[in-house]
Parts: sequence; C-alpha cells; structure tokens
Amino acid sequence: MKQTSARLLRLLALLQTRREWSGRDLADRLGVSTRTVRRDIDKLRALDYPVHASKGIDGGYRLDAGTRLPPLQLDDEEAVAITIALRTATTSGVTGIGETALRALVKLEQLLPARLRHRVELLRPAAVSAPSTRPTVDAQVLTTLATACRDRHRLRFDYRGHDGRTSRRDTEPHELVTWGPRWYLVAWDRDRADWRTFRADRISPIIPTGPRFEPRPIPGGDAASHVSSNVARMWPSRAIIRLHVPANSTVARDAAGYGTVTAVDEHSCLLDIGADNPRALVFLLAAIDTDFHIEDGAELAAHLRAITDRFRAALA
Repeated sequence: MKQTSARLLRLLALLQTRREWSGRDLADRLGVSTRTVRRDIDKLRALDYPVHASKGIDGGYRLDAGTRLPPLQLDDEEAVAITIALRTATTSGVTGIGETALRALVKLEQLLPARLRHRVELLRPAAVSAPSTRPTVDAQVLTTLATACRDRHRLRFDYRGHDGRTSRRDTEPHELVTWGPRWYLVAWDRDRADWRTFRADRISPIIPTGPRFEPRPIPGGDAASHVSSNVARMWPSRAIIRLHVPANSTVARDAAGYGTVTAVDEHSCLLDIGADNPRALVFLLAAIDTDFHIEDGAELAAHLRAITDRFRAALA
C-alpha cells in the first residue's frame, strides 16, 4: 500500500510537469506496466483529479483544470518560492489578501522539511520593502500567532504597550484580525481573566507554545467586531461623526473599516472613529464619500478649521 501511494504521488508530479504524457512514457518513468498506469490514473480520478485520456497514435494523459482545486505536488524550489511570496503577501496591504495568505502560509510552513525552512530563512533578508511610516509586522510573528490560534495552544509573549513599557502576557490566542493597516490578536489574558486585543507589531512571541486550551466564546461572537469596538476606544484622538447616509449603505459599510457605525435613523448613522492624531482623522474623513458633521470631537474640529483655511488660501 505504501509503495502504491508513493507511486501515485510520483505519477501526479509527472502529470503536473508536462502538458501531455503517453502511457508508455509514464510507465517507463515509474518502472511499471502501462496497465498499472491505467489503474493508477483511475485512482487519481477517484480522488477528483481531472485526468483526461485521448486515444490514437498521438493519444496520452493530460491533467486538466477541474471544478475544484485538488492537492498540488510542489518540488523544493516551488515550495521555497511560494513560501517567500506568501510571507510578502501577508503584509502587502491588498484588501482581503493578507489573512488568506497567512492561512496558506501556516499550512505550508507546517509541512516544510527543515532543509527548506533553512533556505527560506536565508532568502528572507534579501526582501526589500519601500520606506513606510506604518508599523510593520514580521511575517514569522504572524505565522506563530496564526498557528497558535489554529492549534489552540497557549501563547506567552512580551508586549510593548502604547507607553513603551513591556509586560509579559500569558494568553489563550483565539483569532488574528486585520483592521485598517494593522494586525490584531484577540486573546483571553489568563493573568487578567479578561479578553484583550493586542497589536501584532508589538508582540514578541516566546517559543515554544504552551499546552492546548478549550476555546471560549468571544464576546459578541465576532472577532472582527470585537477588535473594531475595542481599538476605536484606544486611539489617542477620537471623534463621533454623523454620516448623512443609512447605516446599511455602501459608504457606511466602507467607513466601518475606520471605526464603529451605529444607525441613527433611515437617513443617517454615527461613526465612532479614532486615529493617532487629529491630522490622521482628517485624512480618514476625506476618504468617506458623503456629507457629515462632527457630533463630538473638539480637537478634530479645530484641526479641520485650520486645514480648511489652508486650502482656501491655496485657492485664493
């Protein structure tokens, strides 16, 4: 059985390297008869691999695209290249890509042999990033956090707070969430007996991870909502903005990426928004495509007046 399974994997790898193979070529490569090749092809089809067979002198076997993606066979170079690409994609800033790339990265790195992991680490310093003022997260830290969440392993880490002081945390990590340009870890803090939201770029994991834990229900049942409501309260500069669109509108849903949206009536909603400073708040509001007014936020209002005067002077 083990020999047959190994032969199936070799057959699958061969089918992925060439557009079409004759039965005789496959048999020679595998050291079996053409009859055995036909039986192995049938086994691959039973596993949902779409192997097409054509008859005649020019006939052969071809691996076609199917209705769903079956498991892929990767050689060493392909595995290393994909791992590095996924690490880059986790912090690419492309909407929806980061979390998906991270899930794929966790799966792939779990299976990488030690020799390939070493090659990946050697190549990682060669990656060049454009200068940015945004906080960045090491892809290996994200992988460690995501793996601990997936496997339900307790995780200890050093955490650098907003004031720059570092504390040791013992947590039950539940989920990683992207909110705006940042990654956040939703975890149960065992020492504080409460839920906490941690910025991933301030986490320094301590390896190895701890024992498994039984997952707890996240307040509200949704990690993303938990992060948005907690992070909005932690920003140094905050404001409450009335948007003149319904809470279920596309504009309001997009604005929810910056804060928490609450319906007021069928024509308007409130946006609880936060940022590092009033200037950043003005930048976020400029990206919201609707009329609004400030319900609460004297600091924002003062900065918005200064910016408005500057723009008027530029147009004079």
